[in-house]
Amino acid sequence: MVKVKLDNIDWMILAELQSDGRMTNVELAARVGVSPPPCLRRVRALEDAGMITGYRAKLDAKLLGFDVTAFAMVGLHSQAEADLLAFEETVGTWPIVRECHMLSGEVDFALKCVAPDLQAFQDFIINELTAAPNVDVVKTSLTIRQSKYEPGVPLISVAPVDL
Repeated sequence: MVKVKLDNIDWMILAELQSDGRMTNVELAARVGVSPPPCLRRVRALEDAGMITGYRAKLDAKLLGFDVTAFAMVGLHSQAEADLLAFEETVGTWPIVRECHMLSGEVDFALKCVAPDLQAFQDFIINELTAAPNVDVVKTSLTIRQSKYEPGVPLISVAPVDL
């Protein structure tokens, strides 16, 4: 990983790309007030440093037939590192799970899941999640509505730092 010292232009580039990763380099350069060649060099440096990890389209789950978003809180029998890694590897094979976070506290993992319908989610819970090795307890919650969706990080409140 390359060490990068971020200045205000780098922070603006990150904010602009986080907002709209599809814009052209020419448009990005204009928005941040530099010419296209140095803008592209800066973007590549941010990518090389691992600060930009990819570009994605935001999809509308409901319009694509995924009507259920739910969270599963999972407790394991064992929290030995090998068991945690094995569970994470298993989770990686489940397309229904869109996010997996290891937690401290009462449960070991929180899984964000999307499914076409309630039956598909229930089938996943019964046939895959609770049947997985080392799973002790699963508690689920269905979302009623999404009040906020803001992926990424809050760059507006971040002051320039050396990374």
